[in-house]
Amino acid sequence: MNRTSDSWIRRLWRKNAVPYAFLLPWLLGFLVLTLGPMVSSLYLSFTSYDMLTPAKWIGWQNYETMFGSDPKYFASLKVTFIYVFVSVPLKLGFALLVAILMNKGLKGLGLYRTIYYIPTLLGGSVAIAVLWRKIFGGEGIVNQALLWMFGFDAPDWIANPKYALYSIVALTVWQFGSSMIIFLAGLKQIPTEYYEAAQVDGAGKVRQFVRITLPMLSPVLLFNLIIQMIGSFQAFTQAFIISGGKGGPLDSTLFYTLYLYMKGFSFFEMGYASAMAWVLLIIIGVLTGIVFTTSKYWVTYGDGGR
Repeated sequence: MNRTSDSWIRRLWRKNAVPYAFLLPWLLGFLVLTLGPMVSSLYLSFTSYDMLTPAKWIGWQNYETMFGSDPKYFASLKVTFIYVFVSVPLKLGFALLVAILMNKGLKGLGLYRTIYYIPTLLGGSVAIAVLWRKIFGGEGIVNQALLWMFGFDAPDWIANPKYALYSIVALTVWQFGSSMIIFLAGLKQIPTEYYEAAQVDGAGKVRQFVRITLPMLSPVLLFNLIIQMIGSFQAFTQAFIISGGKGGPLDSTLFYTLYLYMKGFSFFEMGYASAMAWVLLIIIGVLTGIVFTTSKYWVTYGDGGR
């Protein structure tokens, strides 16, 4: 019995040794770079840890402070939710509009795709964030253009707490390239016969968009929505550079991730920062679950099911 068992294990190992060998680098990376830090941060979220002395177990104190006596935490939540719920619809809407225009059989489509995708590649960089800060500054090109064209003396968009967040929203919407490419691929999969039949029935462009394009594109829209929502909650570079790393003016650009960074690496409250990270994970998980749950009411798949 033992020999039979050993022989079976050896045959199984010979059969799967090569696939497991190829998976080994990913498994090691997942264990060392993802799962290990996650477990460590979960433990640290229940401790007081300044990265200089050993962590001290304090139980739920970080979470109690977070929700009970830290007004900046709620300010960062408010800023982040405004950013997500404004930037994501605008970005997806603009990306879909450009994708529809590019789906009209333009010449040089590959060139246009490349041009529109470049902001996505560059938009998350420090250099672009610095440039954006200059563009929307008091003496920036935006204000100079408004003054020259309309005689309008615009404010310093970055320094004004009413507009600072929306300048970052504009930078985010400008990075619509990846969503546009995905929408364009989805539009290419919609059979032209549907539109031809709708034209025969007298349906106009708006009705065709509502009755054909949106339903057929809804799985792609769901994918883009999830990806962009998760990415927006994790936005950091733009707010850090444009606000000078402080979330100003008056906490108007104090993103959740920026405040988390400040707590962990400026104030050396790594236990508190770890607790914030886990709360953010829960928030993203809950909202993603809500989107997936409600998708059965508005996402239509190729077989007509939901």
